Amino acid sequence: MRLWRKLTWQELKLFVREPLTVVFAIGFPLVMLFVLAEVFGTAPAQTDPGDPVAFRGVSPLSYYVPAYVALAAAAVGLVMVPAHLAAYRERGVLRRFRAASIPASTVFAAQVAVQYVLAAAGGLLVVVAAYLAYDFPAPEAVLGPLVAFFVTATAFAALGILLGAVVPSPRAAQGFGVMLFFVMMMLSGAGPPVDVMSSTMQSIGKAMPLWHGVVALQDPWLGEGWNWGELAIVAAVAVVAGALAVAAFRRQS
Repeated sequence: MRLWRKLTWQELKLFVREPLTVVFAIGFPLVMLFVLAEVFGTAPAQTDPGDPVAFRGVSPLSYYVPAYVALAAAAVGLVMVPAHLAAYRERGVLRRFRAASIPASTVFAAQVAVQYVLAAAGGLLVVVAAYLAYDFPAPEAVLGPLVAFFVTATAFAALGILLGAVVPSPRAAQGFGVMLFFVMMMLSGAGPPVDVMSSTMQSIGKAMPLWHGVVALQDPWLGEGWNWGELAIVAAVAVVAGALAVAAFRRQS
């Protein structure tokens, strides 16, 4: 445990020394929140009977805040973690860890802990900014969104570690992660409203983990209770991606 805490602290300091990725991962969800709040407004949309219900029947701000808390977790996991681990592979740092008898599980656990810290910072910044700028109401529940956030953050940490294990270079890992991030954002309910997307786009979005993370966060946040099905899907992504990442690193050792 002491080794894990020390390694986590060192990893966190290394991450924050990369200002471009930190600003992107933490600042981008905040900027997008303000943009979409100004585009769509902060009051529930008025629809005619029979028309699709926009933004799940709540204000755009209430819809997007939990979505962008999930997006903060995706940003850290897809943009920061893969490039960091790919750089470790390229520079032989992982071999040095093994030579120093530091288990791979400890290294991965440190990456997940850093993911929690940075994603929580990004998500908290989104919530605080929405509250200060728009008098955003508190969520209907607290425990459900917290659990959904940590499950989502774990899933994207595992995906980031997997990308870092299989993509050949830090630049390629970062580029691939950024591409995945934007595709997921646009098709998973954190960009254009789901109501305006075609059925094909919705089907593609539902195949992405961010879609399920967004819904898992939104449901308890908006007072609709825990969505165990979506939580199970996100947890399954975490388990499968984590197992594949461990197997990939073992083959390279």
